[in-house]
Amino acid sequence: MKERIAVIEGLRSPIAKAYGQLKDLEADTLGAIIAKELVLRIGIDYKEYDEVIIGNVAQPPHAANIARVLAIRAGFPNTTPAYTVHRNCASGMESISNACAKINSGEGSLYLVGGVESMSNIPILYGKNLRNLILKLSQQKSIKGKLNTLLGFKPSFLKPIIGLISGLTDPISGQIMGLTAETLANEFKISRAQQDEYALNSHLKAQKATEDGILRNEIHPVITDHTQIYDDDGIRFNQTIQALSKLRPIFDRNAGSVTAGNSSQVSDAAAMLAVCSESHAKKLGVKPLGFIKDFSYVGLDAQRMGLGPVYATKKLFNKTKTTLDEIDLIEINEAFAVQVIANIQAFDSKIFAKNHLDGKTIGEINQNILNVNGGGVALGHPVGMSGTRVVLHTLKELQRKGLQKGLATLCVGGGQGAAFLLEAQ
Repeated sequence: MKERIAVIEGLRSPIAKAYGQLKDLEADTLGAIIAKELVLRIGIDYKEYDEVIIGNVAQPPHAANIARVLAIRAGFPNTTPAYTVHRNCASGMESISNACAKINSGEGSLYLVGGVESMSNIPILYGKNLRNLILKLSQQKSIKGKLNTLLGFKPSFLKPIIGLISGLTDPISGQIMGLTAETLANEFKISRAQQDEYALNSHLKAQKATEDGILRNEIHPVITDHTQIYDDDGIRFNQTIQALSKLRPIFDRNAGSVTAGNSSQVSDAAAMLAVCSESHAKKLGVKPLGFIKDFSYVGLDAQRMGLGPVYATKKLFNKTKTTLDEIDLIEINEAFAVQVIANIQAFDSKIFAKNHLDGKTIGEINQNILNVNGGGVALGHPVGMSGTRVVLHTLKELQRKGLQKGLATLCVGGGQGAAFLLEAQ
């Protein structure tokens, strides 16, 4: 990029288990709460923002172009344009990179970006048979005609389109995401015990970060007439390996190893950032939280989508001439425990580098700097929001620990990967 992009500040909601404490808040309402609070905290007038860009996967039918809806609800004037982006699990990152590109091209100076997902309210869609029946019914003028039309109804018409309910089925590979995780378990020979151990550590780290107040530094409580939630509620406090080991595989029930316990949870949450060029931040007189140095996206085999971070990081490091030993903190979004373990192996595998990269390994990940406060397995994975969260958390943690460089990366359903190189003030 021509110039580093300053992240002035960021904020997120607590991450709530789907169908739980935030189930009554649609995505546009939840996103508006966090966007409004962030703008007010920063103190720069709404009119100074050139545009609002928001990532979202399951866009609510009542709020087409959810970015525009939540921007107006958050207090932005009608004159502020807004649009929604969708790159599956990287949607929250896509909003950031869109703003980076616009800033570097001179199209604007200051943007509100972010990601939001209410997996509790993912629309349930039905097939053409029910749609055609309803359409034909609406065209009938007489009671007799309506009754005759209704006689054509079959219970099978109520079979929902499952992939759209879960948001987790990939039309390219035809697999639910959990089966792509099973593919990596087999390819990299990762045992159930390894996965459960990783999941346990994710919960224990997230529990400690919550108890120590670390995560509160990035969370704005959501308080409405229906709920009051102050912290992430998916963390299983005092989790044990015994409890995890009792769970049965849910994607491959006969020979699988991926369980609900070593997978990320479906969740509801929103996260927002305010971004501008480094020079514009100086003009505004603000001290940024940190900077986006550069980013990369890649495509790969959809059945091995979990390996997106290794491909994206390789491309990013080649692009920026960065080496792994320069990185002080790493956040790999935990879609599945096995997916992170596979990336750890692939980063340092000479065979993988020879067959899939440029022949050179990225290097061995120091696991003491990886997902230091837990990740998606413990916190949850609200798909449109997670990309923003890992960027925000990496910058917050760099600032808290007085470190310099961070890597935030994730895998993307459909066979993609994304990686951001971040720097402290």
